[in-house]
Amino acid sequence: MDITTQLEIIKKGVTEILPEEELVAKLKENRPLKIKAGFDPTAPDLHLGHAVLLTKMRQLQDIGHEVSFLIGDFTGKIGDPSGKNTTRPPLSDEQIANNTKTFTEQVFKILDAEKTKICFNSLWLDKLGTSGILKLTSIYTVARMLERDDFAKRYAQHQSIAIHEFIYPLLQGYDSVAMGADIEMGGTDQKFNLLMGRELQKHFGQKQQCIIMMPLLEGLDGINKMSKSLNNYIGITEKPNEIFGKIMSINDELMWRYYDLISFKSINEIETLKNDVKNGKNPRDIKVSLALEIVERFHSKDDAFKALNDFELRFKQNEIPSDLVLTKLSGSPAIASILKQTNLVGSTSEAIRMIDQGGVKINGNKISDKSMLLNKNTEYVLQVGKRKFAKIIIV
Repeated sequence: MDITTQLEIIKKGVTEILPEEELVAKLKENRPLKIKAGFDPTAPDLHLGHAVLLTKMRQLQDIGHEVSFLIGDFTGKIGDPSGKNTTRPPLSDEQIANNTKTFTEQVFKILDAEKTKICFNSLWLDKLGTSGILKLTSIYTVARMLERDDFAKRYAQHQSIAIHEFIYPLLQGYDSVAMGADIEMGGTDQKFNLLMGRELQKHFGQKQQCIIMMPLLEGLDGINKMSKSLNNYIGITEKPNEIFGKIMSINDELMWRYYDLISFKSINEIETLKNDVKNGKNPRDIKVSLALEIVERFHSKDDAFKALNDFELRFKQNEIPSDLVLTKLSGSPAIASILKQTNLVGSTSEAIRMIDQGGVKINGNKISDKSMLLNKNTEYVLQVGKRKFAKIIIV
């Protein structure tokens, strides 16, 4: 593929390429470039925020480059301080093992399994040993570390910075040395760590990697970074109906952001869709196309169209989903507790807030009594908001 076309694909949705002229020079070498992206196994499941980087990696695979999915099983024990105002707790060996297994199962929903190298940085960092790590620390000064934005803020605010947090960027940078990376990819919050890779490659006499930085994807609220802790995420292992419904819930402006960052559609195809909207096409139809693409990627084409049909029935004809599984609950729990137990809300306080806002229905009727009790041996369909349903019986 010619360099102009490659650059167009590479630059789609990208925040920054450093330095771009070096990337062009590498592409002119007309060989598969070694692409590296590291993921510490900090959580068992991936969401669309992770998919931003993985989607770009897949695009690079499709144009002929060599992608390595690096699992930070060693660095995960330290904890990445990026963007944190407190020291991140390290992961246990058990957490790392469990999360790594899930990671390797999920990434191939996006990456091409036959073209992807799965790597673990313990392979070389274990061998580095105490002596090697101490030599790495001699390359960089504390003053340079404190130039890093999040470290500088914490230092200025008299918040603690542990010594091991200084070591993390050095080890991530050494990954690039060990792998001989041509390109390292990461989010904008990783800029300091990505530049460290260039510094260390230069120190060890290697050609320096280029850096491709991807933006952080906003969650369903359209404001904050997608995060499980903020409950504004779309998990790639969620049920087809849930993924479809969540995508349909985002606002029209955010829809284009999702198209740019996680759709495999080309820039020209997306521009055509934007022109269609300008010429009067309903943005909802464009959002349906996005939802179909994402559900198909993580499940199947049949699942995607079934999710569309269910969505149409539920919201156009106000029907309840037909595939609800009956959940049996014991005792005499109040409605707020039931909503939490059935995972319709994250907490009883959220349940109370949703009831106050008129967002909770029982058998299609809005409720306002936060302490109401349900009758035993009677089936109920609970609904929170527009998308969340549960069928229960108190026994």
